[in-house]
Amino acid sequence: MSLVWSDDPKDKCPSCGKLKGQNKDQCRCEVEKKPFQDSKFVAVFRMEKNGRGGKTVTVIDNLPKQEVFLQTLTKELKNRCGTGGTYRMDGKEGIIEIQGDKRAQIKAIFETKGIKFKGQ
Repeated sequence: MSLVWSDDPKDKCPSCGKLKGQNKDQCRCEVEKKPFQDSKFVAVFRMEKNGRGGKTVTVIDNLPKQEVFLQTLTKELKNRCGTGGTYRMDGKEGIIEIQGDKRAQIKAIFETKGIKFKGQ
């Protein structure tokens, strides 16, 4: 049986304020937090146009397949680039898609965060 509701502060996550637990609606921050700055991954940039009605999309591939990391990074990229986007966890790597040709802006953001990248 899982915890449904609680007033007790020790039952809530200090970072997001949701209840701690294993349900999808509840916090998973503590379960999924890992330091990715020390991880050995190299993001790969590519542009896609096929199958998108002629619209250009910047795709960032070979990211860690970890939902909290992808979600926060996607949100930051969308806000700083001023455009839409999404993340996927298909296959064995994580993928972020940002609308438009935003490679230069995203590369500048990655440099400040210390994330290694390659590609056009």
